[in-house]
Amino acid sequence: MRRVVATVSGAVATVLVASFVIYCSLAAAPGDPIAQILGGRATDEARAATRERLGLDDPLLERYWHWLTGALQGDFGISFTSRQDVWNVVAPRLSTTFLLVAMAACLVVVVGVALGAFGGISRRGRGLVAALVGLGVAVPGFVAANFLIGIFAVQLGWFPTFGSGEGFLDQLWHLTLPSVALSIGYGAYVAQLTSAAVAEEAEKEYVTTAHGRGVPARLVLRHHTLRNAALPVLTASGLSVAGLIAGTVIVEQIFAVDGIGALLVRSISTKDYAVVTAVSVIIVVAFVVVTTVIDLVQVALDPRERAKA
Repeated sequence: MRRVVATVSGAVATVLVASFVIYCSLAAAPGDPIAQILGGRATDEARAATRERLGLDDPLLERYWHWLTGALQGDFGISFTSRQDVWNVVAPRLSTTFLLVAMAACLVVVVGVALGAFGGISRRGRGLVAALVGLGVAVPGFVAANFLIGIFAVQLGWFPTFGSGEGFLDQLWHLTLPSVALSIGYGAYVAQLTSAAVAEEAEKEYVTTAHGRGVPARLVLRHHTLRNAALPVLTASGLSVAGLIAGTVIVEQIFAVDGIGALLVRSISTKDYAVVTAVSVIIVVAFVVVTTVIDLVQVALDPRERAKA
């Protein structure tokens, strides 16, 4: 129980520290948001009135405290560019990013674990898996994205080159290539760790003994090898899913997907710091939640971790 409390407390502290750093960094960033709001021809009186209305003349800690208490109630402030509530700007795009991450996560887990298990079990296939893993790790996400667009969207015309789609099935169609591009690197990482974990378990004495006793190979694989290799595989898969959340920033920009990643890039370019702060904190919270769940699952599944708790 103490381990669980410590893990959750650490997650909350991480989010608070990260939000403070993000807020202070954007407050110190070059550029004047007032100029973005009023334009370059605004009078000094209008600038001063706007700064006072937005609280930009208040001390930094006081501004952060007002922002934090508002954010805890779902109020992230007002967008400098659209003049809308920040949450109304961000919320419609969350579902798109969530679907993109979910599709990529399915590919990472299914393909990565299956490929890694094949490489760990089959000595003949280990070299092929290692080559595919090396290729997946070496190719940057934006290169993979452009390759997928050139082949499957431009030449073959199977998928659209940009956009998020409307309706669930249309969104799945539009997000197929972005999810593949997003999953390649993380899928290779999961495959590599899965292959190593399965290969290590397959060479242990209890597996050899089970084979010697005539236990069918599929039962040995399912009840011994894969089960005992599940914990590191689960950890790798969870960390990959957490990484996918941050990876959406690049992929959404390349495929013109209207998610929070593309919104973040657009808001940075227009110095809409209220939206940048909100999206950055949401990404941090999602990452921390996923990694915290991984830690709690490890405590639940690993007897050694339960003993420490």
